[in-house]
Amino acid sequence: MKKVFGVLLIALLFVGCKQKITPSDVAKINGYWEIEKVVLEDGNEKEYGVNESFDFFQIDKKSVGIRKKVMPQLDGTFLVNDTFENVKIRFADDQVFIDYSTPYMKWSEEILVLTDKELVVLNAEKKEYHYKKTGPINLDDYGKKTK
Repeated sequence: MKKVFGVLLIALLFVGCKQKITPSDVAKINGYWEIEKVVLEDGNEKEYGVNESFDFFQIDKKSVGIRKKVMPQLDGTFLVNDTFENVKIRFADDQVFIDYSTPYMKWSEEILVLTDKELVVLNAEKKEYHYKKTGPINLDDYGKKTK
């Protein structure tokens, strides 16, 4: 009986410790995000080593903005094109969603974790996408920081 109680207590702690995302946290999404891994519904993980593209989010104070795929270059710049998705952050009960839209499609992802350095979203196929905050890559100038 003690083991069952212990397991239930630990489970409640995990549920109770879920991050509460507030409207003031939305600004943390702005910037460049690099995918680290995808966790499938069955628990299997797909790790990503080097990424050829990053996700760039630009969201305003009204929780509306864009997501764009960008390709980092070795000199600290990014290759971009005119393709982007409109995004809107939506709060529903205790959940927070990113609603995407293009002229062809609409979809949503639930934000599970949002910090200054980490973003985890869950899509409709129950795949968790784990991102880390990143920035420009600069191999020129012998490692000097890119502005």
